[in-house]
Amino acid sequence: MASVTLSRLGLTYPDGTVGLDAVDLTVADGEFIALVGPSGSGKTTLLRAIAGFLAPTTGTVHIGDTLVAGPGTLLAPEKRGLGMVFQQHAVWPHLTVAQNIVYPLRRAGVGRAQRAQQLARVLSTVGLTGFDKRNPATLSGGQRQRVALARAIIGSPRVLLLDEALSALDEPLRGALRLELQALTRSIGLTVIHVTHDREEALALADRVVVLDGGRVQQIGAPPELVSLPNSPAVARFLSDATIFSGVLSPSGFVATDHPCAVPGSRIEAVGGRSGPGSIAVLPEDIDLVAASADRQDVRGEGDDDHGSARVTSSLFGRTGNDVVVDWEGASVRCRVPGVRPLVGEPVRVSVRRAVFYPRAAAPAPAAVFAAPYHSTEIGG
Repeated sequence: MASVTLSRLGLTYPDGTVGLDAVDLTVADGEFIALVGPSGSGKTTLLRAIAGFLAPTTGTVHIGDTLVAGPGTLLAPEKRGLGMVFQQHAVWPHLTVAQNIVYPLRRAGVGRAQRAQQLARVLSTVGLTGFDKRNPATLSGGQRQRVALARAIIGSPRVLLLDEALSALDEPLRGALRLELQALTRSIGLTVIHVTHDREEALALADRVVVLDGGRVQQIGAPPELVSLPNSPAVARFLSDATIFSGVLSPSGFVATDHPCAVPGSRIEAVGGRSGPGSIAVLPEDIDLVAASADRQDVRGEGDDDHGSARVTSSLFGRTGNDVVVDWEGASVRCRVPGVRPLVGEPVRVSVRRAVFYPRAAAPAPAAVFAAPYHSTEIGG
C-alpha cells in the first residue's frame, strides 16, 4: 500500500474553467478518505487527476515516494499501481466471474498458476468463493459490484479509487455493501479515496472527509469534527443542512438581524472570534421544538429568550429522529426531533440549544456557492 500526496495541485481546462485550484492533501498509508461536495465541486476531477486520466496544469501528485504527475512528468494510469471501481461496475457479460477478475493479471503477464492462487484469495476476501464459473448475468447487482471490487484489488494495488462505486445500488443492499467495504479495506490495509455525493455514506465510511467546492478544499477533518464544528457557514449548510442566521454576537449572546432568533452566549461556539457582526450555523440536531401551548420551563434552556413561534411545514419519520421542517418567522428551519413526530400545521416554539458563530471578516469566501440541500436557509444581511 502507499500514501498519496497532492501539493498545490491545479487543473485548468482549455476554455479557462478551473477544475482544481491549489489542492493540498496527504492521504496516509491505509487511510480511508472520502471526497464530497456539490455538483461541479471538483471531487471527480481530483480523483481522475490522481488516477492519471487528467493531466494537472500545476502542482504534483506523489503515490508513495513516486512522482506520478508534475512538471515534465505524467505517468500513465496503468503504471501507477492503482485499483479503481466506478459507479457502473463494467463487468464484462461475455466473460465468467473468474475471467473478469483475473483480467488485470493476464494483461500483466502473470502466469496461470499464480493467477489461480490470487483468484482464490480474492474470491474469499469479497465473499464470492464458488462463483468463479458463474456468468455475470446470473448475479445480483451487489454481487457484480463485488466482482468489480475483486478485479480492482487482485493485483494488490497501492491505492484503491472508488468513483460513486455504491450509488447505483438500492437500499438495503447499499447499506450492507458499505459495511462489507469498510471491513474489507480495513482487513487488508488498503489506502482508499472514495468520491461520493452521499454525505451520510462519506461520514460513515471515512477516517477523514474532504469537502470541496469550486475546485478548492473547504475543510478536511474526521466525521465528528466536520459535523460538530464546520469551519464555515457554507460547509455547515452543505454537510449538515444547517440554517444560517446573520446578526451580531456580544458577551450576552447572539441576536439575529431581521429575525427573532437569539442565542445566549453560553450556547455559542465561535470560529475565529467571539464578538461583532457575523453569522451562526444552527444544526438540525441542536434545535428543540415544543408545542406552542407548553410551558416555557418544559424546554431545555429553562425559559431563555431564544424561543419564537413557528409552524411545522414538513414532518418525516426517521428511525433515529424525525426530520421536521418549520417555518420560523419566515425562515425555513430543518430540525431533527426525537420522540413523538409533530404534525404538519402544528404550531410550535423553537429553542436553539447550540450554534456556531463565524465572524464576518473571518468567514471564508468559497470559490463557488454551495448548493443548499433540502431546506437550508440563510436569514439576515
